[in-house]
Amino acid sequence: MSHRLHLHSIKPFSALRESLKEGYTLASLYRDLMAGITVGIIAIPLSMALAIASGVPPQYGLYTAIIAGILIPLTGGSRYSISGPTAAFVVILYPVAQQFGLSGLLIASLMAGVMLVLMALSRLGRLIEYIPEPVTLGFTSGIAVVIATLQMKDFLGLELPEMPEKYIDKVLALINALPTLEPAEFLIGATTLAVLVVWPRLRIPIPGHLPAVAIGVALSLLLASAGFDLQTIGSRFSYQLADGTIGQGIPPALPEFNWPWLQPGPDGQPIDWDFHKLTALIPIAFSIAMLGAIESLLCAVVLDGMSGKRHHSNVELLGQGVGNLITPWFGGITATAAIARSAANYRAGAQSPLAAVIHGLVVLVSLLILAPWLAYIPMASMAAMLLMVAWNMSEAPKVVELLKKAPSGDILVLLTCFSLTVMIDMVVAISFGIVLASLLFMRDIAQMTRVIEISDNRKHVPDSLPEDWGVYKISGPLFFAAADRIFSEMLLLTEHKQCVILYMDAVPILDAGGLSALNHFLEAKFKTGSFVIIADLQFQPLKNIAKAGLKPIDQALVFTPTLAEAIEVAGAKVTQANALPH
Repeated sequence: MSHRLHLHSIKPFSALRESLKEGYTLASLYRDLMAGITVGIIAIPLSMALAIASGVPPQYGLYTAIIAGILIPLTGGSRYSISGPTAAFVVILYPVAQQFGLSGLLIASLMAGVMLVLMALSRLGRLIEYIPEPVTLGFTSGIAVVIATLQMKDFLGLELPEMPEKYIDKVLALINALPTLEPAEFLIGATTLAVLVVWPRLRIPIPGHLPAVAIGVALSLLLASAGFDLQTIGSRFSYQLADGTIGQGIPPALPEFNWPWLQPGPDGQPIDWDFHKLTALIPIAFSIAMLGAIESLLCAVVLDGMSGKRHHSNVELLGQGVGNLITPWFGGITATAAIARSAANYRAGAQSPLAAVIHGLVVLVSLLILAPWLAYIPMASMAAMLLMVAWNMSEAPKVVELLKKAPSGDILVLLTCFSLTVMIDMVVAISFGIVLASLLFMRDIAQMTRVIEISDNRKHVPDSLPEDWGVYKISGPLFFAAADRIFSEMLLLTEHKQCVILYMDAVPILDAGGLSALNHFLEAKFKTGSFVIIADLQFQPLKNIAKAGLKPIDQALVFTPTLAEAIEVAGAKVTQANALPH
């Protein structure tokens, strides 16, 4: 069992301890340093953009990347994961920010952190194994569409005072606002997006996010000097420091400890929290916890495939829980592992979780030193980066491949999850998708269960049998979705048989529904005076039959360990019957 301990054990700091135990050298530290700096550069603009997309000022995304980005990798179970704000949460967090403000986001994150810790302690780290790929692709591509839609306002420079709640209304509002398109904003957004698309093809060892933002800022300054009024982080966001200093953009200060419930609500004033408001956040927190668990475990699985290492799933959930319990006290919003940043971390040469710690420190330094310059970043460039994130998140090539080659049931699940995510809610989509996938799976498994008569199969039955004898081989699980059909067929096949042998060596499962159907079959055969022999039961069906109290019945029901013995028993019964005086 030692090789399976990583699936069930909970040992905090497992990824860090294993990395150091393997032998950590100065060369390893250098590689972690380079990887951390690389991912930190990527995380700076992305963290701000994701905070804005979630409905809060950009500095709270940086706080998340700093606090959660350092805590989670140290306490978690995946050595290459980079945690921070991610695009997947935008569709959940944005409505919360509109209704409850930053305070609601932080309290929901705290609740989600508690749930993630409980999931870890309950050993639910293998959760990802029970979510089919069409469900994952469906809701992630749906989230990507919603995120891309939300970015159209800033990308095109549209005048849209408020974004409607429902998706169709969002699209209609954007269409109606198209006459207000600002060419200068669109030019900046399109240029930034073009750099993000082209840069990886140049194979320059610098993350594309930095040059994309730099070019966007340069173009913005050029257009502003020509008289264009452009939206930037500095023009849209303001702050007030503890000493009363008011500024534009991002405050050049460390994240400070503050009570989450005292943070501002949607109107900028603290919310008067009561039991009703707190209970309204519970389903939202559950959604955050579920998505955080799925996202972080999926990221860990992807990194395992890239590196050949193994993550500790329960410890990773624990680390995510700890991160989301502590980060909100310092103004950080919900965090989880980010697949794209984590993959970049591994490709940049990361050796241990210390690379993620360095990434958080890089973001911290940038906050303190570069804050005045970050205010010049155009909102159109932020939108362009999120459009790129949405495209990568959608995994469009995988979706197209699945639509072309997958069975119709998987396609139905994917399209259902995608549609429900876009139109209704991600949690509804995941729940309905898993239920639908389970039903389709049970249907497919039930269709695999078959019964055939093998009375004339000389491989199984060497000698000819009397006409009123029948040997029937059942193959496949006898569970509630298949058992009634199988035993209904059996009643028709054995209508004129006085001796029935059920050969069940290929029946791995017999559940309560299967037992009920078997009992009904036996009762019907006993009423006609038939003699039934059940042969070669596997362990699980035998255990359940014994537990149900189904026992041999004299002159009616017999159990034998092999088919050959069943035929011998049937022959002995016939001989005994012939020996009786008529």
